[in-house]
Amino acid sequence: MSKKTANKSFVILTGGFFLLILLSIIHLTQGQAEYSISELLSEVWVEGRIQDIVLSFRLPRLVIGILAGGALAVSGAALQTLTKNPLAAPGTLGINAGAFFFVVASTIFFPSFLGNFPFLTALLGAIVSSIMVVMLAGRQMEPVRVALTGMIISLMFASVTGAMQLLFENKTNGLFLWGSGTLVQLNWNGIIFAAPVIAIAFVGALLLAKPLDTLSLGEDIATSLGQKVSVIKLATWGVAIVLAAVTVSVVGPIGFIGLMAPHIVRMLGIKGHVMIFVHSFLWGAIMMIGADVLGRIIQPGQEVPVGAMTALIGGPWLLYLAWKTARSIKRSERQMGGTTSPIRLKVIVPTLITMIVLSVIIAFSYNGTEWSMNWTNTYIWNFRIPRVLTSFIVGVILAVTGVLLQGVLRNPLADASVIGVTSMGGAGAMLLLVMFPAIPAAFMPLGAIFGSVVALLIILVTAWKNNFQPMLVALMGIAISAFGSAATQVFVVKAKLAVAAALVWLSGSTYGKGWDDVYYALILLVIFIGPAIYMTRKLDTLTFGDDVASGLGVSVRSARVWSLVIGVALSTIAVCLVGTIGFIGLVAPHIARRLVGFRHLPLIIVSGLLGGLLLVIADLLGRIVIQPNEIPSGLIVAVIGTPYLLYLLRKMK
Repeated sequence: MSKKTANKSFVILTGGFFLLILLSIIHLTQGQAEYSISELLSEVWVEGRIQDIVLSFRLPRLVIGILAGGALAVSGAALQTLTKNPLAAPGTLGINAGAFFFVVASTIFFPSFLGNFPFLTALLGAIVSSIMVVMLAGRQMEPVRVALTGMIISLMFASVTGAMQLLFENKTNGLFLWGSGTLVQLNWNGIIFAAPVIAIAFVGALLLAKPLDTLSLGEDIATSLGQKVSVIKLATWGVAIVLAAVTVSVVGPIGFIGLMAPHIVRMLGIKGHVMIFVHSFLWGAIMMIGADVLGRIIQPGQEVPVGAMTALIGGPWLLYLAWKTARSIKRSERQMGGTTSPIRLKVIVPTLITMIVLSVIIAFSYNGTEWSMNWTNTYIWNFRIPRVLTSFIVGVILAVTGVLLQGVLRNPLADASVIGVTSMGGAGAMLLLVMFPAIPAAFMPLGAIFGSVVALLIILVTAWKNNFQPMLVALMGIAISAFGSAATQVFVVKAKLAVAAALVWLSGSTYGKGWDDVYYALILLVIFIGPAIYMTRKLDTLTFGDDVASGLGVSVRSARVWSLVIGVALSTIAVCLVGTIGFIGLVAPHIARRLVGFRHLPLIIVSGLLGGLLLVIADLLGRIVIQPNEIPSGLIVAVIGTPYLLYLLRKMK
């Protein structure tokens, strides 16, 4: 390291250290027991109220924040070097979600094991999710593909985790806030456990620094210099996983610190993995404490999950990284594909209608314990029948949305949930509830519309500038979804919603739907299905590429914008009716494409019928599997849809 570089590194470290001290002092003054900075500095050294508060509650919170932020940042730096992926981090690779899933499962099924070995539980989940990422992303570990794989694995674990939290509410009631990432510490036990593990793993990272410097030159060069590449890779994976797992076991899954801190360090001009790891630890701690300070400023006296705050900050950062990564990706003219021997509509449509009729009859007549064909019964007529019909109509809406978005973006992974429209719609609805607590539920669609429009504008701007690259748009969706989910968590805390009620709404539920919802859904579907069908011919032309479409007289830009607007409008309708249900718009069009080919008119018809059928079945299963309790339809769909999404990702070249 040159003298100039060393001086620069020292100045940055010193500046960061003093910034951390400043944030720490502010952090120690925040909470329900108020005192000023001058009172803190003068009275913390003597026995009394302030010293008791600081030593018992606030200092443990501060210390674990510094340790967790540093651990996640070093883990992210190691993963980014290991995978040669600027988007790699414990959160984006699904490691945090896997660890949290195993912790929740242990809390429910093996409480004594979790109590005695929380770190081992989280470590096992982190290892499983890491293996899944490596297997599904392929040997080349292409950056955007790796990020998408991590997102999908995170969705899978989050869906199952959410289902378990609802099914075993009494056992997991304290995990909602912790599952969003929180630094709350009631004693020093978490620090006593985590500090030695983080210290050992950090030393391990420093010992691996020089081999990683060599590995950064390329595996061939590293091998020629006598380095055992596989051993170095395995050891680095081990260090990164341990750092992530120990953090999850103490403070829950906190994302984006491991993504942002290493990038900030590299942007500051720090080189060499020894200094990258040291600076990353410092700036990770700064970002964690800063996010916690910001969260407590936003909601004084209440606990805003620090994980939600880091995602609010990190979502835009991921958008920037996606845009930066996109410049190195060639524009794709991906064909959406489909069967070469499509089944005729006059065959497939009657078949699907028959299946739908049978499913609807079963859903009308069966409550999980007994059958009743007396549909005029007050309960069945006023509650069950409108619920089933709403499920069908919303399923149709979601499927049509998926067809439009996949067609216009030429992206087989495009769906309202994957590109963030659903998440932002939910956040918008929650924002309205926070700003106007007394507002009737009938006005929540206004908030959902606002959130969806914001997501649409972000997608339009980023996709327009980068020629609607399929993988890029999906990556933008990851960032938008993360931001929307984090905002929703903050709003749930702000609105003081009950945990179970919040989980049900966020998971997407058809519970309690009446005839008014049926009429509302049906009218809006009729209004928008016409424009959607009108766009099918233009979407057919777009499948051959922009140049061909323009040559045939199609205004490519206009076709894309209107298709996106219609798709987002339909998605917003679905969010307003049932909350955030995903995957229907992804799964139904793919199944339909394998039945009727890629032409969009038959695709919309068959996809709509399949989407309605899937959501009716999901609603039925949610009602009867654990009767008399219920599982939200959105969770059933996610559990079914995520493996299919993983399969699609594995098949994509």
